[in-house]
Amino acid sequence: MQTTVPPPFSCTYTPSLPELLRKLGCTIALSTFQAGKVILLSAKNDDELTQLPRNFAKPMGIALHGNKMAIACLDEVIVLANSPELATHYPNKPGTYDALYMPRASYFTGQIDIHDLDYGANDQLFAVNTSFSCIIKIDDNYSFTPIWKPKFISKLVSEDRCHLNGMALQNGQPKYVTAFHDTNTMQGWRDRVVDGGIVMDVVTGEIIARDLAMPHSPRLFDGQLFLLLSATGQLVKLDENSGKYELVTQLNGFVRGLCRHGDYAFIGHSKLRKSSSTFAKLKFAENATMAGVSVVHLPTGALVGEIRYQTSVDEIYDVQVLPHCQRPGILNTQKPEYKLGLSTPVATYWAAPKPE
Repeated sequence: MQTTVPPPFSCTYTPSLPELLRKLGCTIALSTFQAGKVILLSAKNDDELTQLPRNFAKPMGIALHGNKMAIACLDEVIVLANSPELATHYPNKPGTYDALYMPRASYFTGQIDIHDLDYGANDQLFAVNTSFSCIIKIDDNYSFTPIWKPKFISKLVSEDRCHLNGMALQNGQPKYVTAFHDTNTMQGWRDRVVDGGIVMDVVTGEIIARDLAMPHSPRLFDGQLFLLLSATGQLVKLDENSGKYELVTQLNGFVRGLCRHGDYAFIGHSKLRKSSSTFAKLKFAENATMAGVSVVHLPTGALVGEIRYQTSVDEIYDVQVLPHCQRPGILNTQKPEYKLGLSTPVATYWAAPKPE
């Protein structure tokens, strides 16, 4: 008996999810470093989702600010800018997109294993440099400029000493970070990978919570600190004074990638690599079979929607929401068409491709 294999990037989703995205007027953007894609998921109508996968080299953190999107990739940070005008007249699909993110700059950082990425004050790009265990600024002066490291890290060296991964900004500056352990040796965090996680206050340099289950994606929502405990599949709200946390919702899987739009949290899920000795230590390893996105109503903690990938996507790093974008497009630098979209402060042009 012949079985039909779903096409690449096939997914199923909760029937009510397209209508919710239309009501919210937004699109979900996710990065999957395993598949080498940034994927935009939009509502085609009240009943259908449509998605646009684009190739990027090991995409991780996604930062949004105004009309800009920055993507942390294998050895560079690519900055894109949205041009609704170019979108309208996009030659390949005219009249299809209401936004079009075009590559406009690239910072060549080298392979420093950037995880979280965010825009701060004065359009400054901040990033978590996991390889060197520090927070960095990204600009055109250096590969990276370190601005903070944990007190327990004795020197900057490419050894991933504590698996610093997540970052939350407050008033345009880094405020909280997550790491897998407060170790100061090469990949020393692996000894307590499941339950040695910490949250730190960047301003005071103090550890404000310990013994966490693989903390990721710290985010400040209305002044309250939320984060994901990947090893237990939980979204929690942390009291930075006591170090204790309150469970917001329990999800059955490995969660990583968190953002909010209105009253809704969008949370990424990853399948666990069966070949990984690290993931094999997790209690729910056999049940963590979903890759996709869960949508949670934050005031109640209720699960209101899910996207589940059937093919191609196994691991997700970041999830962001593009507001005011019902059907955005995005171009990368791997095909020459991005060079044809020209923007100026007063006009836009699509240049005709030169004949070969």
